[in-house]
Amino acid sequence: MSLKIALRALALFLAAVSLSAIRLAAQDAPSVAEAARRTREQKQETGKPAKVIDNDSLPPSPTAEPGTSPSAETNSVASTPVAPEGAAGAAKSESSDANEAEKKAQMDALKQQIAEKKENVDFQQRQLTLAQDSYYSNPDHERDTAGKQKLDAMRSDLEQAQSALADLQAKLANLGPTSSSDSKPVQTAKP
Repeated sequence: MSLKIALRALALFLAAVSLSAIRLAAQDAPSVAEAARRTREQKQETGKPAKVIDNDSLPPSPTAEPGTSPSAETNSVASTPVAPEGAAGAAKSESSDANEAEKKAQMDALKQQIAEKKENVDFQQRQLTLAQDSYYSNPDHERDTAGKQKLDAMRSDLEQAQSALADLQAKLANLGPTSSSDSKPVQTAKP
């Protein structure tokens, strides 16, 4: 009988020791969430490397003769005198470059506003759908005037947000070519 008690005590002791060993091992190993967080932080820190432009990465000019080196092309272009008409052309190209840069900045700002407005419209559509589900699940919804007014107000807000989004998309279309994702029409949620 004492042998059975001793074996049981030994088995319990071994089980307790193995459980504590497992707990210690689990505490030493990082959790999946911590590992994912560290990986995300490392990706943010590295970011995109800056593009380095040198003679090797530039395409050869179309007027270059075969067998000439890129540095010889650069020197021949730099030593060519500029005619007075070229100075006026250079000023025009600088102003057109400035206009292009301004236009690109406006387009980028509009694209950012469109993205934010799309998120807002999407959120409002989901809220409206949820409110409609809640309203219509009530068996006595015909008598719920406050709920009906809330749904009508939410629909009105959604339509205003969609109208503002369409206006922003029209402005972007007037500035220049857009990608197909910027000009998708927004669909309204119907009850």
